[in-house]
Amino acid sequence: MNIYPWQQSIWQRIISQKERMSHALLLHGRAGMGKLDFAMHLSQSLLCISPIDGHACNVCASCTWFKEGGHPDFKYITPEEADTSEDAPKKKATKKTQISVEQIRQLIQLLSLTNHSATALRVVLIHPAEVMNMASANALLKVLEEPPNNTMFILVSHQVHRLLPTIMSRCQAIAMPIPERNAAVAWLQSQDVTSADDLLDYAGGAPLTALQSSNDFSAQATVYQHLSRGNKLDTAVCANLLLEHGMEAAINLLQKWIFDLQLCVHDLPSHYHMPLAKPLQALVKSVNLNGMLDFQRQLVQAKKTASHPLSQELQLETILLQYKKIFG
Repeated sequence: MNIYPWQQSIWQRIISQKERMSHALLLHGRAGMGKLDFAMHLSQSLLCISPIDGHACNVCASCTWFKEGGHPDFKYITPEEADTSEDAPKKKATKKTQISVEQIRQLIQLLSLTNHSATALRVVLIHPAEVMNMASANALLKVLEEPPNNTMFILVSHQVHRLLPTIMSRCQAIAMPIPERNAAVAWLQSQDVTSADDLLDYAGGAPLTALQSSNDFSAQATVYQHLSRGNKLDTAVCANLLLEHGMEAAINLLQKWIFDLQLCVHDLPSHYHMPLAKPLQALVKSVNLNGMLDFQRQLVQAKKTASHPLSQELQLETILLQYKKIFG
């Protein structure tokens, strides 16, 4: 794995301070910036027996273990897969939404053991750190207050405001900002992404989010055609189109559309839909401002239950009916 072009300066700064590095780093910034890949690259380099210019050599025994997912001195903590019931063996396992206190307790037990090599560093990577619940966060805090010898903690967070202030105070915070636009576009083009500029706008400047959504982006054009009809929207057809992307993605799409519609009301340029300025301007002529604000609040509530599998089509049709009502 490699770090991304927009991370080079941050990498050099961290590596130059390697000997003075804190026992806990907090990499924070918006999702889609490549923070986890950066943290993995850093973890491997810290564990590497023969690093080259600060990077992992990729050939030593430590690097081999790391790449195979079996390094004895590396622990990656993320929400687990929920156990599948024995009574329902065909039931698909679902990913838990929180890092549990039991996971942190198991980590503490592991840290009480001797490192694989008595002189080697041990690395703990936690991602995303903000999904620890209160119990697991407090359990980790105790470890950070009295860290074991030769142990490095790397926390990755997309929503740093959700972390306990006491955990943040025990970490060296490293901001991972949105990359410079030209660099992000150039990288997307190097990945054979078409319409890189438009995709990057829709992803809010996050290159990895843009890359992941590149396959769906062209299909969304049909959705925008329907949304541009305002109160003439066919809610059933549009709901089916949106659900092809999943409920959470559908809500995100609607939130971005309404955000740009609101910008258009105030004669400001679109943030996510630059090529769709004309349809948005046409909708503004008939929009009800209070209704639009109410609809924004409805989307916020809908996002909280977006992962619930029941009646998503009916829920989305209800949302789109409310959308139609904000136009005269």
